[in-house]
Amino acid sequence: MSKSDDITRQRDLHESRPLWADSPRIALHTKQTPSRDDYDVIIVGAGISGALMAHALADGKRSVLVVDRRQPVHGSTLASTAMIQHEIDIPLHKLAGMIGAEKAARAWQRSARAVEQLTHIVADLSLSCGFERKKTLFLAGDEYGARALRTEVDARHAANIEADFLDAAGLAERFSLNRTGAILSDISASANPAQMAAGILRAAARRGVELVNPLEITDVRSTTQGVFLATADGKILAARHAVFCSGYEFLETLAHKDHAIISTWALATPPGIALPDWLKDCIVWEGADPYLYLRRSRDGRLVAGGEDEESEDAFASPQKLKNKATTIRRKVEALLGLSLPAPQYTWAAPFGTTRTGLPLIGRVPGMDNVFAVMGFGGNGITFSQIAAEIVSSEIAGHGDADADLFAFSPGTT
Repeated sequence: MSKSDDITRQRDLHESRPLWADSPRIALHTKQTPSRDDYDVIIVGAGISGALMAHALADGKRSVLVVDRRQPVHGSTLASTAMIQHEIDIPLHKLAGMIGAEKAARAWQRSARAVEQLTHIVADLSLSCGFERKKTLFLAGDEYGARALRTEVDARHAANIEADFLDAAGLAERFSLNRTGAILSDISASANPAQMAAGILRAAARRGVELVNPLEITDVRSTTQGVFLATADGKILAARHAVFCSGYEFLETLAHKDHAIISTWALATPPGIALPDWLKDCIVWEGADPYLYLRRSRDGRLVAGGEDEESEDAFASPQKLKNKATTIRRKVEALLGLSLPAPQYTWAAPFGTTRTGLPLIGRVPGMDNVFAVMGFGGNGITFSQIAAEIVSSEIAGHGDADADLFAFSPGTT
């Protein structure tokens, strides 16, 4: 049982104006109040994770309600740079040392399958969201050099995950980049995350999912028979199951030493700038701390980010936003050997991390019929799809073979 004036930790979820805020087709038709008092499933959060959860649960038979205290798609999803990767923040060989080789391989394999499934969802729903399949170029850096990258490629091959090691000469020849090595892999993508989430929510609504905002949940009480959620306007909603997809505004009862909120920064150039041709096919990140990542958008913008800090409120500093954007721009220019125009958009946001780089997904300990999705790291969209698959399977009563990889431990609360 949880009782609080604010059961999910309320945060500003981005600073300044992210690129995607000006996207067309991200507004949604919503209701102001729920049409009934009881549902089969209530999903709290109308971002990409809530959208994918609704998609997985919208079978035309269940009654599903999605609520958000904000405008849908305008929380953490708006701040995503939408590099949809199967690579987890913690390299496979390092994760194997933390949780065992078998579990680490399963986590990476599941992440790869989730990217493939996201590709199918976008195609099946005919979403217009700038979705493009990409390769990933993971560059050697001060944290993972060429030797570590060779070890990583061996670990991926042992897990039946394709990856190619490029030495310094091969990297220079193919990409004109000066690093000691890199890993080139498939099974990644990029998209406009706001359009993607909005499109999935629209499709779920066509299958009967109800979307209500603004509606804030202030209390949740669980029983073996179902869940009761109190709203800020004094009403009680009942559900057989509740799923908290509230992102980094996680349930207070799930605050845990292995989960932290840190700050990150990003920028986007104007469209149509001159960039290397290979950036049309690759997204890039590096084995460094702080790391840099970048990609090209469909309309020819460079989107780049990184410079993370282990602080849950540093992102709110306007001066840091200015300084970090300058640093990111200079790093990209040095890497690519070109001059970039001043960014058209700069933004900062908090995001959740875990010790293993894996998300926390599943039943909330001590709360019957309540599920939560949190701790996304740099793979938010990919992990959101895994969460949708795991939770929808649990609700359907047949479980998921990989649920143990992401489950909350009994000592979480």
